[in-house]
Amino acid sequence: MATWSGFHRLDANERLRLVASHARLTAQEAALLQAPSALPHELAARFIENAVGSFPLPLGFAVGFLVDGVERVVPMAVEESSVVAAASHGAKLARAGGGFTTTSMDPVTIAQVELRGLRDPAAAARRLRRRFAQWRHDLDEAIPSMVARGGGVRRIEARPVAGNRLVLHVHVDTRDAMGANVANTVAERLGPVAAEAAGARLGLRILSNLATARVATASCRVPVEAVGGKEVARGIAEADAFAHADAYRAATHNKGVMNGIDPVALATGNDWRALEAGAHAYAARTGRYRALTKWTVRAGELHGRLELPVPVGTVGGVTRLHPVARACLKVLGDPDAVTLSRVMASVGLAQNLAALRALATEGIQRGHMALHAHNVALQAGLQGKDAEAVARQMAAEGHVSGQRARALALEFKKSARGDLAPTRKA
Repeated sequence: MATWSGFHRLDANERLRLVASHARLTAQEAALLQAPSALPHELAARFIENAVGSFPLPLGFAVGFLVDGVERVVPMAVEESSVVAAASHGAKLARAGGGFTTTSMDPVTIAQVELRGLRDPAAAARRLRRRFAQWRHDLDEAIPSMVARGGGVRRIEARPVAGNRLVLHVHVDTRDAMGANVANTVAERLGPVAAEAAGARLGLRILSNLATARVATASCRVPVEAVGGKEVARGIAEADAFAHADAYRAATHNKGVMNGIDPVALATGNDWRALEAGAHAYAARTGRYRALTKWTVRAGELHGRLELPVPVGTVGGVTRLHPVARACLKVLGDPDAVTLSRVMASVGLAQNLAALRALATEGIQRGHMALHAHNVALQAGLQGKDAEAVARQMAAEGHVSGQRARALALEFKKSARGDLAPTRKA
């Protein structure tokens, strides 16, 4: 979309004007997105204990995302340099091949009930299965508001585990809620009844963050010319293969995927810690920790796919209480939970694509160092155009340090032209 061309070169007010126009934000909603902190102390004190204030993070927008044919502007709350730029760049590359195509499961959260001290967990599982239909009915009666919204208990499963334990998994469709509270309510209601029926000691009753019933996927097909040619595309696929072969590489590879997903979770009031736990557990589900993505080159195109659990909500909790989270959801088009999970998977794949392309070409440091240089200039006490000029010079020299920033600042002040002349590396 031509509207977003050069978005990163606009000043903050102009960027916000474009986003507000795209999302039809009110003046009040737009102002929230620019406020240093839009979280009143009274609300902060409801979120956490011992609250004394708030801790703002930079809020930016990744643009150019085409997800299932729909234009999306993606809010991202993050402190790490280059994340928003990389997401936008990955979206631009994917757009050359038609954007992202996504899938997702129904929004089902798993509640666990642990039964301990069984002599024969498998035999106990067979006995309990005869009770599951009645228990499903009884549990739905415990969550009438969720059932009224179209959710409820979908099925119950029994799984023997080590230590003479039997674990019941209750699959609860939580609709547009992330579902932790509902799942915990169901688990606590079922626990005593199941323990008595099994003749077991009751153990833990709580949801699982390994949300295997809530998996989302994002895919894209990018012409090899868009990423820089066949060799670059092959380099991306080979870097992905490395992450499938080596857990040390996979950990950093998957961290890059979550670099895209976590900031969207933060901006929309979702639990990024649950997303992290579930994603990394899912990456190890075969017994080996591997990449969450798969990149291949076929018929002149780079094919990418990301698959991971994305348990998120768009109602309840912080999501609707935090004024900035509400505005960010509006920027996204007020998606339901399933749509939000699909968008977030797309952002994760875009982030990964941009990172792998950088690794396959000039290396990851070039973009990082340019942004790091600006942070160092700010730390040295420079501001505005002075900081930008010093950062450019340090990045060009490949020498980024506080000492060099201060030395260049002195040269800048002495420059009659108001800019830095080319200098050699100090």
